[in-house]
Amino acid sequence: MKRTLVVGGTAIVLLMAISWQAIGQSTTVPVGHPLAGITPHEFERFRLGLEDFLEVETSEEGLGPAYNGTSCGVCHSIPAVGGAGLTTEVRAGVRGRGGRFRPPLLPDGTPGDTLFQVFSTPDHACQPVFPDEVNVVARRIPIPLFGAGLVEAILDSEITARADPNDRDRDGISGRAALVEDLVTGELRVGRFGWKSQLATLRDFAGDAYRNEMGITNEIFPLELAFGVSAEKMILCDPIPDPEDFADPLTGLSGVDNFTAFMQFLAPPSRARTNGAAHMGEDVFDSIGCSSCHVPTLRTGPSNNPLFDRQPVSLFSDLLLHDIGTGDGIGQGDAAPNEIRTPALWGLRFRGILLHDGSAGSIGEAIHRHGVEAGAARKAYRRLDKRSREALLEFLGSL
Repeated sequence: MKRTLVVGGTAIVLLMAISWQAIGQSTTVPVGHPLAGITPHEFERFRLGLEDFLEVETSEEGLGPAYNGTSCGVCHSIPAVGGAGLTTEVRAGVRGRGGRFRPPLLPDGTPGDTLFQVFSTPDHACQPVFPDEVNVVARRIPIPLFGAGLVEAILDSEITARADPNDRDRDGISGRAALVEDLVTGELRVGRFGWKSQLATLRDFAGDAYRNEMGITNEIFPLELAFGVSAEKMILCDPIPDPEDFADPLTGLSGVDNFTAFMQFLAPPSRARTNGAAHMGEDVFDSIGCSSCHVPTLRTGPSNNPLFDRQPVSLFSDLLLHDIGTGDGIGQGDAAPNEIRTPALWGLRFRGILLHDGSAGSIGEAIHRHGVEAGAARKAYRRLDKRSREALLEFLGSL
């Protein structure tokens, strides 16, 4: 069947009639498709997840009262479902003396959240509004979800082994693993999802996005988030009992279950066909220090599922927190205001805007904006001769 998703006034026809047989056993699949080698049962989970990912929510189903989008696909659609997008999330807080950051305070004096959704239903009375004390405002663009199941399958120890928070090797790079709570098990895990590595698992990520971005409460996030909307007003703004996400009686699966499965089985983007210049550019990438943070390949741990069992994950990221001078000023999870998780570079050729806020319009501009821990790599990039620089950009454009 076909489903039409309207994003920014443009109708995007999304073909959902992908058959399990059409996937085959190829190691290269089109962007937006499931992992090669997927079983029929896993494909059905992926298909159900895709349908939920595209479903447009309504207030009768729990949308709001504060939200950023009416479906997951609104934010994750470029160049295919599950990719990046142009919708931005707004975060805000207070930077006090000594640069210390804290979330804004609620009317009762308790700390609130840094998220301020841009839409509300049924009217503006339910819209979160910045309190007067806010002096830091940041925007974030969506991160592509391609290959997310492989990223989740990377062992915590694989990530922490590359951490060097005290810069013991004196190379100027001090990557740090974010330690956050797995909200399902209560265990302390290494965060890897979100610009601040604030979430450790896809299930937590799915529940967080469903509540934060669409206002649909669930078993992981059972309470509404709308800054400054009192409990009394919330009853009028959102009369539907919480949690609003529940299992479908036909499948026994909730929206969070389906979103998690879709992301878990979503294939990573493959590399474009490369030429001699791109191969040379990869050597330049390594020689000037880019690969110190944008680690070409990590590896998943042992798994009973061959899709995730000790597989190479060529994401070009160490999944650590770094200060490269582009931080958004918002402290979140275990991340300091100046820290950002190293963004994965796989699928880079599909992204028209770069950095956490989309403020860089080209790869070259994004490199020039690097500093602090990435200062030496930026300096080395600026010293490259024309041929080497062009080769580097050719390589990055192939990712």
